[in-house]
Amino acid sequence: MKFGAVPVSEALGCILAHSLRLGEVTLKKGKALQADDVALLQAQNVAEVVVARLDDDDVPEDEAAALISRALAGSSTVAQAAFTGRANVFAAEAGLVKIDKQRLNQINHLHESLTVATLSNWARVSARDMVATVKIIPYALPRTVLDQALEILSGGAVLQVEIFKSKNVGVVLTQVPRMKAGLLAKSEKSLRDRIAALKGEVAQVVICDHQNDALLQALKTLPPCDVILIFGAVAIVDRADVVPAAVVAAGGAVLHMGMPVDPGNLLMLAAFQSTPVIGVPTCARSPKLNGFDWVLARVMAGLEVTPEDIMEMGLGGLLAEIPSRPQPRESQAAPARLPRVAALVLAAGTSSRMGRNKLLEPFQGQAMVGATVARVKASVVDEVMVVTGHQAEDVRAALAGHDVTFVHNSDFAQGLSTSLKAGVAALRDHVDAILVCLGDMPLIEARDINAMIAAYNVAEERHVVVPVHGRRYGNPILWGSAHFDALMACEGDRGARGLLERLAGEVVEIEINHPGVVMDADTPEALAAMRQLAAQI
Repeated sequence: MKFGAVPVSEALGCILAHSLRLGEVTLKKGKALQADDVALLQAQNVAEVVVARLDDDDVPEDEAAALISRALAGSSTVAQAAFTGRANVFAAEAGLVKIDKQRLNQINHLHESLTVATLSNWARVSARDMVATVKIIPYALPRTVLDQALEILSGGAVLQVEIFKSKNVGVVLTQVPRMKAGLLAKSEKSLRDRIAALKGEVAQVVICDHQNDALLQALKTLPPCDVILIFGAVAIVDRADVVPAAVVAAGGAVLHMGMPVDPGNLLMLAAFQSTPVIGVPTCARSPKLNGFDWVLARVMAGLEVTPEDIMEMGLGGLLAEIPSRPQPRESQAAPARLPRVAALVLAAGTSSRMGRNKLLEPFQGQAMVGATVARVKASVVDEVMVVTGHQAEDVRAALAGHDVTFVHNSDFAQGLSTSLKAGVAALRDHVDAILVCLGDMPLIEARDINAMIAAYNVAEERHVVVPVHGRRYGNPILWGSAHFDALMACEGDRGARGLLERLAGEVVEIEINHPGVVMDADTPEALAAMRQLAAQI
């Protein structure tokens, strides 16, 4: 790749390195300059521009990032579409991140233009949490480097999420004379909360005296369980102590005593009739993170925990609060999450310019609104809601068989904004962003919608994403939750177009190489043009 200033006359096809404001038009960095862009630059008397010029063996940043992220994403993970050379990988389910550290390091050692960042090995994640990000340092990756990375990734999973299983957990609590009132209840609640958070269920709770014989009988009383937790009234300080001695007397085995994690040092790992047994350290009465949480999470994910595993937990195992680092785990920022995006299909209008309901016109074997919804459903949106109004029952019938929800706008005659507000009101409390679609745009592509969702990023203040074809704004438009209130304040038949103009500085433009995002079927002539284009694709 070559980088530097070139005369505008030589910039066709080059990638613009820095955004340029030219009157009312902004050419944004990362844009591949087209003939009309070059003409605009010349008309504005721009002599040269700073660009990146890709060589024949360079792979464009988004293409490279997408290929690597998809190869990186192992079981229970999902790779998002790439945007500006970045492709994120998210957890599909709650569990523990498992990383092949050696091969991850091999990838990051290949070339300075390729970076892969992940969470820590064995980090606990919820569904939709980000677990990794692939970033190509602009604007391309040498093909030889890409091939080497894909070869490394082909040797088995480098990144995966070990999901939590629905395990039944037996709990034994011991008590001693003159034990503080409420301590047993506190211990039981702490364990129940932890088990539920890991998708497990408590099979039975047995309370007994903190004595060998009583604990031995309690172990025999438990029903068959996947995991056994023994929470002693006092800490386990030796292999000959009450808890480990009772496990051995019952026919079990103590595998390891103690762990290099603080708090949590006094943990016991054992086995009883092939069932994992954890002697719970007394610090687990507190909900704060401790070494027991690390071991319990692995067991609840169905992983075997060995003495070697525990002995290797010392790196990063200092969890205790100290004056210079108070409450370290509570002060950490929440993990980045995969945004929940709903598509809102506006299908309430009267089609006055068409003379009949355009949404019910046939298009590629089904009603136009059905063809539009099918394209939207093929993307990664989490749900699709359709706003009905004019001929609502006919629109519903046309969408029979499509997995969508409906909201009715009885004020549809008052303009498009009323449909927009009806949909936003129904969705705003449970989504992060809304993709506003017109019901008569059956040529939109799922890959374009996926790219728009990938571009949405609250942390980088990318709250509005718009498809652009030939410098013309199109549809659908993605709106982040930061602007839901503003959408609810829209009036008239322009929908959110006025708001879009006011928020120009926040808008992220996605270049689309086909006219489907700027075509709708307002007239019979427009419908005929759309059908003709669809036949050519």
